[in-house]
Amino acid sequence: MKVYHTSSLIITHPDLTHGRKNADFGQGFYMSLEYEFASRWARKNKDILPVINVYELNLEDLNIHTFERNEEWYQYLYENRSNQPDSKKEIDVIIGPIANDTIYDTFGITTSGLLTKEDSLKLLDIGPIYQQVVLKTEKAFNHLHWKESEEIREEDLLHFQEVVKEEEKNFQEKFVEAFKQLSTD
Repeated sequence: MKVYHTSSLIITHPDLTHGRKNADFGQGFYMSLEYEFASRWARKNKDILPVINVYELNLEDLNIHTFERNEEWYQYLYENRSNQPDSKKEIDVIIGPIANDTIYDTFGITTSGLLTKEDSLKLLDIGPIYQQVVLKTEKAFNHLHWKESEEIREEDLLHFQEVVKEEEKNFQEKFVEAFKQLSTD
């Protein structure tokens, strides 16, 4: 399986220690299945252009958990985003949807009692589904092989920033509409 990771660095040997513990699927090394989506995460760091690191991931003999946008996915996101112990830390690789950027707001509204878990799921179901692949164990890292890195050109970086801006605008409009609908139900 070919996977992509955006960074300001060429990362030939990624590790677990740099991943955030409160990310969607807990601490791990996050990658995308799509080159274009990985490019959307690119940010210029001072004068350094970002790179897309390209890897080959061999899934053979790995313990893999795949999520869909459903209650199990939501519960796992909620646990990780609220810094609870990682209930799937023994899984080698997790594959599943990226939570939309309003997840902190959605969880805040839910925990305040303004929305039910079911309504929160409806809000988290808005927008396109982009898959992420997360390595969570050393065993998984032993199955990952760096192939190459490609610097993202300045004009491509600007293009992807415009794509993200337009997608975020569309998402926010749909989110507001869905939230209004939930408020009237």
